[in-house]
Amino acid sequence: MHFRHAVVTGGAGFLGSHLCTALLDRGTDVTCIDDLSTADPGNIDHLRNRPGFTVTQASVCEAFDVARPTDLVLHFASPASPADYLRLPLHTLETGSLGTRNALALARRHGARFVLASTSEVYGDPQQHPQTETYWGHVNPVGPRSVYDEAKRFGEALTTAEAEVHGTDTGIVRLFNTYGPRMRGYDGRAVPTFIRQALAGEPLTVTGDGRQTRSLSYVEDTVNGVLAMAGSDLRGPVNIGNPEEVSMLDLAHLIIGLTGSDSAVRLVERPTDDPTVRCPDITLARGKLQWEPRVPAEEGLARTIAWYRAPVAA
Repeated sequence: MHFRHAVVTGGAGFLGSHLCTALLDRGTDVTCIDDLSTADPGNIDHLRNRPGFTVTQASVCEAFDVARPTDLVLHFASPASPADYLRLPLHTLETGSLGTRNALALARRHGARFVLASTSEVYGDPQQHPQTETYWGHVNPVGPRSVYDEAKRFGEALTTAEAEVHGTDTGIVRLFNTYGPRMRGYDGRAVPTFIRQALAGEPLTVTGDGRQTRSLSYVEDTVNGVLAMAGSDLRGPVNIGNPEEVSMLDLAHLIIGLTGSDSAVRLVERPTDDPTVRCPDITLARGKLQWEPRVPAEEGLARTIAWYRAPVAA
């Protein structure tokens, strides 16, 4: 399905900027809306002179509109890394609630397809493994991570209610541990932290005993999954992620090897409510969207490391 004009909230962020690029490459005009509270404006420098691309610096927590007809709204605005949502707890909750409401209202006014970026964090520290979309999760509603987890869970509920009450064309994707170029080195997530430390010759700080697992999806794969969801009529939620797990200790050693670093691994205290396992069941995405990840971990990590080595990433 071809979209004429898309609004991407959080479009200057890591994942949002890749979505803006992919949409423009597919012939869709894009309006990026971002308050730049956590995004690096440099993420979209390569897009600023492209025909069809517009940037508006604004908070989605305030009602907003765009002047031209819109047929796709991708709601990706939110602090997403632990460093950000722990620093901005109220802003995170407001973006997931007020921001989602305002983005849904925009889609309703324009008769646009709406896709909410939810997260594997809605599963919490899961007691089901791998996680299917029918699993309700195991989340601490008052723990330090709750500001992000519950904002996303509420966003899913609000999106579902919007579709039921107003008939808005909505979809929900639950994203699993996306990584790639443009992630900030100090954003608190494992991949950029390990790469930054390895390139600096510092010890790689692995939390706990390092046996906890994550499922890493290269950004190109995640973008293709999101746009497949946008072009469908599915409401979801639909898991978008890589079903191949890796332990944090194995990931640290893999990055040390790929960077050629002589860094050691240092075990540090594990954060409160840190999930023990994380792995998506992507049966639904494979069957309904004909989507699955294509980029192996070593290839995706090598591309990411190359970006961090480049002067622009400094």
